[in-house]
Amino acid sequence: MKAVRFHAHGGTDVLQYEDAPDPQVHAGHVCIRVAACALNHLDLWQRRGLDRVRLPMPHISGADISGTIAEVGADVAGLTVGQRVMLQPGVSCGRCEKCLSGRDFLCRSYDVLGYQSAGGYAELVVVPAANVIPIPDHIDFISAAAFPLTFLTAWHMLYGGGGLTSASTVLVVAAGSGVGQAAVQIAKAARARVITTARGADKCARALALGADHVVDSTTEDVAKRVKTLTDGRGVDIVIEHVGVATWDASVCSLTTGGRLVTCGATTGYDATLDLRHLFARQLTFVGSYMGAKQELLQAADGLFRGWFAPVIDQTFPLAEARAAHERLESGAQFGKIVLTSTI
Repeated sequence: MKAVRFHAHGGTDVLQYEDAPDPQVHAGHVCIRVAACALNHLDLWQRRGLDRVRLPMPHISGADISGTIAEVGADVAGLTVGQRVMLQPGVSCGRCEKCLSGRDFLCRSYDVLGYQSAGGYAELVVVPAANVIPIPDHIDFISAAAFPLTFLTAWHMLYGGGGLTSASTVLVVAAGSGVGQAAVQIAKAARARVITTARGADKCARALALGADHVVDSTTEDVAKRVKTLTDGRGVDIVIEHVGVATWDASVCSLTTGGRLVTCGATTGYDATLDLRHLFARQLTFVGSYMGAKQELLQAADGLFRGWFAPVIDQTFPLAEARAAHERLESGAQFGKIVLTSTI
């Protein structure tokens, strides 16, 4: 098969479009002929190298995958060759207490496709049958690939971490990101009031088109002050934070008394600070969030299938042009998801 691999960490030049061995299908697994694979910031970090993490080399990244079933392994029921599917990006043992209680994202062996296993930057990928989610005919492969990781993450942050209700006022940081555009749509589908941030007039207009009630241009406005003005000095109940140091202080200051900040990432740096007086005097809650349960992805996917929300696609690239796709994501110019296409 053809695949995009890197044999050492570095810049985009380490990404090589090359021949790779076809993966072997084991019992309980299926082989997927990849149609599309969406990029995530995790792909960039893998390529550059992560502290104290050793990746299998040569490495194939890619957690967000859609395609058709090419081969079904032994002991797999209910799945057939040719079936159109997307994949749950989280991999767990399926046997431990956490998995059996529906909290598979807390499994001690939890992994993400394309991290310690081969991912979707390839024509073929083998995954556990439990990770396969059939998709209806009206859902295209590009949307199906762009959906799972960010919508699962946003769903778990909003409901599992933030306690989202229709009475909530939510600040979503960076509407143009994968998690940001998902969070705006999910929160609006719940009839919450949504404030979001974006950089520049064009991205602000696109954020409003997603359904946000208010958009703060973070290049020209003081985010926390604008949020307080929009909420008559009260602040928001939930902040969806994933940018890190660059936005952390404004996110904390935007919370109302008793508010909850939920974070899943730190793309601009992790060394944030916190004035503990804000924490106890305002009775704030800070929640770390990583991925989510498969059941939550199925709940979110029902909204996709019903047309309640859909991933925003920024740009698509052929698999062979993965370097250009990485450069686009690194530039920060994108609004929505960047997707590699293979055999659509």
